[in-house]
Amino acid sequence: MNKIIVTFVILATHWVSAQNVSLTVQVLGFKNNNGKVCVGLYNSEGTFLKETFLTMNAEIVDQKATVVFQNVPAGDYAVSLYHDENNSGILEKGAFGIPKEDFACSNNAKGKMGPPKYNDAKFSLTETKTITITLNK
Repeated sequence: MNKIIVTFVILATHWVSAQNVSLTVQVLGFKNNNGKVCVGLYNSEGTFLKETFLTMNAEIVDQKATVVFQNVPAGDYAVSLYHDENNSGILEKGAFGIPKEDFACSNNAKGKMGPPKYNDAKFSLTETKTITITLNK
């Protein structure tokens, strides 16, 4: 009986860990190396651009940056990011909520008369993957 339980636990652990993958986000198009990049990973349309599932920051080197989200459950996601040039920890906005700092989303999705939509930025993450995003200027 104990061998059956141990075998089940090993198989269950393997199955659960097989469902987790890594996502590497490469960011291009910075105008300088000031500040940092703030990257948010979203797992639903309802939370997109409101509440991140995971968040990471990275240093900008040679006007590029990379973050790696590890042990992410397989599924559909979207990424948004911004160049926090002044290290304030927030996306600076001007009149009508228009961002003052450079920003971008996965699939290089762009909004029309407002922010990008989740469905335009969404991608499937079923295996370890690398995506490249270029900042909007």
